[in-house]
Amino acid sequence: MLLLAAAFLVAFVLLLYMVSPLISPKPLALPGAHVVVTGGSSGIGKCIAIECYKQGAFITLVARNEDKLLQAKKEIEKHSINDKQVVLCISVDISQDYKQVENVIKQAQEKLGPVDMLINCAGMSLSGKFEDLEVSTFEKLMSINYLGSVYPSRAVITTMKERRVGRIVFVSSQAGQLGLFGFTAYSPSKFALRGLAEALQMEVKPYNVYVTVAYPPDTDTPGFAKENETKPLETRLISETTSVCKPEQVAKQIVKDAIQGNFNSSIGSDGYMLSALTCGMAPVTSITEGLQQVVTMGLFRIIALFYLGSFDSIVRRGMMQRTESETADKTD
Repeated sequence: MLLLAAAFLVAFVLLLYMVSPLISPKPLALPGAHVVVTGGSSGIGKCIAIECYKQGAFITLVARNEDKLLQAKKEIEKHSINDKQVVLCISVDISQDYKQVENVIKQAQEKLGPVDMLINCAGMSLSGKFEDLEVSTFEKLMSINYLGSVYPSRAVITTMKERRVGRIVFVSSQAGQLGLFGFTAYSPSKFALRGLAEALQMEVKPYNVYVTVAYPPDTDTPGFAKENETKPLETRLISETTSVCKPEQVAKQIVKDAIQGNFNSSIGSDGYMLSALTCGMAPVTSITEGLQQVVTMGLFRIIALFYLGSFDSIVRRGMMQRTESETADKTD
């Protein structure tokens, strides 16, 4: 009986692997494609632009700092594979005025053609205890991290649906999968991208447009270095429980998943576990992916409980050290 059940299970898994490619989207061809990257002047965004350029894409870089944009343009152009490729730079704050964003996207499309892939990578992180953060910080992060992705996506979606082709990528964070000490302003702005992506994917899937949400871990970028300057002790200690990734590694995985039309893009074993744990009602690209989530959920939940216990212990130790320090100061 057990052998029969095992044989049935093996046959079922093999069938899933055979059927899976039939329901997966057709990969997007990057040679000659127009890729728009917001936040493309540095960090993960610049590395994504380089990765796409290496594969023959035409690039539009969007960021606020014009000097950094021009510097990034020179660096990206070193990786061209033919003399027809172009890197276009547009300096604009994508989180302030939708009409302005819409206009610059139109300008880019007039020069390089319709947008085939949009990478929403512009963002920033500010950390601190909830009561210590200014209310304006919450507003600022929602504006940059959330609306800064809504506006460009809104500007390209109509053309993508009309052409029946397109990819939209939202670069979230592992802090957009679980809330952590010190990220009461940052995490919600990244969690919001997941809700937007799920709803948008359901709307545009019939038009052969696919949405990807990327959840990179701590990555060695200028933004991460700046973030560390103000991180509370507890946040820093929790972050140190995992290694820091190279932006090139993160960029390659995001581009690969976007090309394939995968809804989820994660990095490393921790990223894979987090994505499986938080999959909820998220769409899957293949039956195999859904089966893997079902099979691994229980085990990953057990592992996650140990992580959460460790994080709580770090927070308690931080509170005790702070209390002892305050008591000593009063005594002195």
